[in-house]
Amino acid sequence: MKLKKKADAFLPTRFGKFRVFAFVEDGGKEHLALVRCSHRPHKSIPVRVHSRCLTGDTLTSLRCDCRDQLEASLRYLERKKCGMLIYLDQEGRGIGLANKIRAYALQDRGMDTIEANVHLGFGEDLRDYSAAAAILKYFKVKDISLLTNNPKKIKDLEKHGIRVVERIPLVTKMNRYNRKYLETKRKKMKHLL
Repeated sequence: MKLKKKADAFLPTRFGKFRVFAFVEDGGKEHLALVRCSHRPHKSIPVRVHSRCLTGDTLTSLRCDCRDQLEASLRYLERKKCGMLIYLDQEGRGIGLANKIRAYALQDRGMDTIEANVHLGFGEDLRDYSAAAAILKYFKVKDISLLTNNPKKIKDLEKHGIRVVERIPLVTKMNRYNRKYLETKRKKMKHLL
């Protein structure tokens, strides 16, 4: 995976001050790293690897728990001297925004998220965390405490040379719109909810 840092700047947020770094893959995907401290190389730090969810993160959809996880992660990092949030360009578990909306329509007819993705010709989860590993390596981070409920994310990062020394659970509230989504994550994808 070829990844190049394109820009960085100061980014004050509702959750504290960060330095934001923009990275671009050869294929054109753009990823961000919000970094809470500036010294390098880093020892083990708390990290959230978050896949883009325009409908949840930006449009505040209640169909998922993405925005809740993002905000919980930022609140957690706000209390730490050092930490990082990596925001990956892989919408809809890697199937893209338009296909995610197509999957929503199938879910409206009774399918769960995995059944909808498979019906559209995709795997249950096409996300790849090699870009996150490359970003961590850019900052010379080898050991992390990962904010996640997803065991696949842990395995994938470790496959790419990042050691996850601790898993920090992200507990979010269930609502009537995301109940089936969360149950599918727990039962079929083995998320640690």
